[in-house]
Amino acid sequence: MMYYCYLNTPVGDLLLAGDDKALSLVGFPKGKMRHDPDPDWIYNEKPFAAAREQLEEYFAGNRKDFDLPLNLSGTEFQVRVLEELQRIPYGETTSYGDIARRIGRPKAMRAVGAANGRNPIPIIIPCHRVIGSSGDLTGFGGGLDTKEALLRLEAEHCELMKAT
Repeated sequence: MMYYCYLNTPVGDLLLAGDDKALSLVGFPKGKMRHDPDPDWIYNEKPFAAAREQLEEYFAGNRKDFDLPLNLSGTEFQVRVLEELQRIPYGETTSYGDIARRIGRPKAMRAVGAANGRNPIPIIIPCHRVIGSSGDLTGFGGGLDTKEALLRLEAEHCELMKAT
C-alpha cells in the first residue's frame, strides 16, 4: 500500500510518499522531479510523522542529518551512489567526480550524475550538495533555483552555528 501527504516548506509543497515502513519519494512542486500522487495512492499523514518533523527541523536549521527508514531503489550502482550522497556533510558540496572516486569508479562521473539525477528522495539524500567540478551549479530535479535555495539555507545555518 502506498501512502502520500504534502509538507509545506520554503521550497514549496513537497510530496512525501511511501509505505507504512519507509519513505520512497520526496517530490518537488516543479522541475523534472515534480510528482503527483498515483491514483491508487492513499492520502495519509500518519506514516510520515517522523519525515515531516525531521524536514521541518532541517528547514528551521535544527537538523543536519536525517534518521529515517528509506526505500532505496535502483541498480546496485545507483544505490551505492545514493548511499555515498548521504555521507556529504551538511553545508558542504562535492563534485560528481569526487563521488565516482569515493565509490571506486573514478571514470563513472556521468553515471554518477545520472544516478544523482534520479534520486527519488532528494533533500534527505542530499543530491543538492553535488555540483560541477568547476564549482558551477548543475542540473537539479527541483530546478536550479531550488538547489540554490537549499545550499544557501545550509550555508546560512552553518554561519549562524559558527557565530554562536
